Amino acid sequence: MNIRELLSEETIFLPLEVGTKEEVIAKMTEGLKLSGSVRDGEQYVSDVLEREATGSTGIGFGVAIPHGKSAGVVKPGLAVARMAGPTDWDSLDETPVSIVFLIAVPKENVGNEHLQILVALSRKLIHDDFRQSLLDAGSKQEIIDILTNM
Repeated sequence: MNIRELLSEETIFLPLEVGTKEEVIAKMTEGLKLSGSVRDGEQYVSDVLEREATGSTGIGFGVAIPHGKSAGVVKPGLAVARMAGPTDWDSLDETPVSIVFLIAVPKENVGNEHLQILVALSRKLIHDDFRQSLLDAGSKQEIIDILTNM
């Protein structure tokens, strides 16, 4: 799994200025549609929100990693947003999020590609310096470089 292959400039939002968790997911899905990962945005958003209803993807440390397998996804993709302001996500540690990673995986994917992405991100996101580098990044290319070299 190569995170670089999942990212594009269309899927990076610096900063993302929307309010609710649902609005964040919908806006980031627009980027995944532009990148060619998502064909049916409504279906994908519905599937991600259905997954979100089973338990918050706010993992703590000001980070959320919403994700979903969906028939609306044609190829795996990853969107990244640095929020313009803290956003409530019903996180496990009750802290609002500042960074959101949205993972898109086709429903027909037999493997656990989304889990591989989740594990790779989670291992890095527990480190303060890694999260800070994402918060300090000045460009989309810098975000891509940080995630490619993790």
